[in-house]
Amino acid sequence: MQVTKTNLEGVLIFEPKVFRDARGHFFETFQLERYKEYGIPEKFVQDNLSYSIKNVVRGLHYQLEKPQGKLVHVSKGCVLDVVVDIRKHSKTFGQTFCLELSDENHKQLYIPPGFAHGYCTLSDTATFIYKCTDYYHPPAERGIIWNDPDLNIKWPVHHAVLSPKDMEYKRLKDVPREDLPL
Repeated sequence: MQVTKTNLEGVLIFEPKVFRDARGHFFETFQLERYKEYGIPEKFVQDNLSYSIKNVVRGLHYQLEKPQGKLVHVSKGCVLDVVVDIRKHSKTFGQTFCLELSDENHKQLYIPPGFAHGYCTLSDTATFIYKCTDYYHPPAERGIIWNDPDLNIKWPVHHAVLSPKDMEYKRLKDVPREDLPL
């Protein structure tokens, strides 16, 4: 497995070893001891699967209390995955990282607690899977508007399909400091 650090501390790219033959392919999506070597917490408590159509943008989400670390990958299709450092005392506060995740490249991304996260579906459909280090806690859910001009994210979509909730989030500069993680 190849592991690559990103410009955001703690955000890691995992490229598992894929075994291919005439039948198809096989790879491990998680193996406790191997991921633990790279500082990934062994406590994942919830797995989620999201199915989206082309041009769906989900995010940018985070939880203030019970923040979730996430290990994400795509089992079918292709997405642009986006991470924003919103830790108010971080030297990379407001910086972003984007990575294409697909059923062809098999890359995984680990996003520690304290980051906002979202993605955009690039293929006709996509199945997005993520392991979480804490439970979903609706009262703690927060977000940043997906197209915040200050973040300068190059979303590859002209007519985004969004949930009503995601349309109402504020720009990062307008989020009260007490609504940002340490």
